Amino acid sequence: MNNRVAVISIIVENEDAVNALNDLLHQYGQYIIGRLGIPYRAKGVNIICVAIDAPIDVINALTGALGRIPGINAKATCSNV
Repeated sequence: MNNRVAVISIIVENEDAVNALNDLLHQYGQYIIGRLGIPYRAKGVNIICVAIDAPIDVINALTGALGRIPGINAKATCSNV
């Protein structure tokens, strides 16, 4: 299966969800290129961008699993590469 390069944008609205988020990202660690986190204290949220190189099924599975964590919103944008 061909890999795609993607960015998963994550907004954390509930700090109680951080452990579940980190556990899930650890499970997919072999695909993660890098991660950038920005705390936005004025709004009480954290913004995380995860660069990933994986098959589209893996990208969709990770994004879906992230979105099922209460207090987490996640969307993926994929390249054509």
